[in-house]
Amino acid sequence: MTMIITSTHNDKLKEIRKLARRRERDVRGRFVAEGEDLIEAARQAGWNPVHLLVAAGSGLEGEEVEEGLLDNVSALGSGSRTIGVYEARWGAPAGPLCVYLHGVSDPGNVGTILRSALAFGATSVVLGPGCADPFGPKAVRASMGAIFDLPVARAQNVDDLPGERVALVAGTGSPLTGPAETETTIVVGAERSGLPAEVIASCDRTARIAITSDSLNAAMAATVALYELTRGKL
Repeated sequence: MTMIITSTHNDKLKEIRKLARRRERDVRGRFVAEGEDLIEAARQAGWNPVHLLVAAGSGLEGEEVEEGLLDNVSALGSGSRTIGVYEARWGAPAGPLCVYLHGVSDPGNVGTILRSALAFGATSVVLGPGCADPFGPKAVRASMGAIFDLPVARAQNVDDLPGERVALVAGTGSPLTGPAETETTIVVGAERSGLPAEVIASCDRTARIAITSDSLNAAMAATVALYELTRGKL
């Protein structure tokens, strides 16, 4: 007989509740993905869940949970029919096309950049100091599954990044044009403050996106830069 989770005090539900509302990285390196699309993206990418819970009677694969209990631990306003817990994976910075984020603290922007990076064929996204956790709930949702398909790395120094390091700086440098002919890392800073002077100085060159307004948010800037550097190649 298949057992169904019926108590809010179940250890798996407690862990999901904590991870779904976390603001700091989980010490065990675990994170939550909610919803059928994200769970399917993980499956297709070969990620095996630590726990996979589904609403009883949903017909989905996983350990069944009594109706309503998943809603109690979900971070989504509409609730979810399936929630998975996964082990985070960190890789190394890799080219030929890399995106480096420095001080991008909004998890929605981080997740959106992951999605754009995957769409335009980037080979890694690297998180520097001051960045939001790419495995946090909001970033995972914004990535639309890209977190499972794209290598994510950490770096403290621009010197650790592959290829030519191109700093995106509003109103500075030549307009960014492509396609990229050599291994390249796009360096993107925080939305309000941009890149610190020392990071810009460590890059090989600066470039700007030719626009009529003052600036774009970090996710839009990275997306436009990725489009420009892959234009005609995809």
